[in-house]
Amino acid sequence: MSSIVVRGLDDAVKREIAAQAKEHGRSMEAEVRAILTKAARRPHIGVALLAAAQDVGGINGLPVPARDDVARAVEFE
Repeated sequence: MSSIVVRGLDDAVKREIAAQAKEHGRSMEAEVRAILTKAARRPHIGVALLAAAQDVGGINGLPVPARDDVARAVEFE
């Protein structure tokens, strides 16, 4: 099994992970492992959308409206 070291983690994030770990009844290490595992296994949104489109017959034949909008600058204050 592999190990990693995370440097520069904000103290507030560490406190939140500690609170979550306590809430879930596990160590901080186990909590971080669960968070990372869940994040790594989350499906890519593009792949999920493609699968959903294929489930309903695909996207061939759908009209694609012409874009006639013009990009505009955003002013920052």
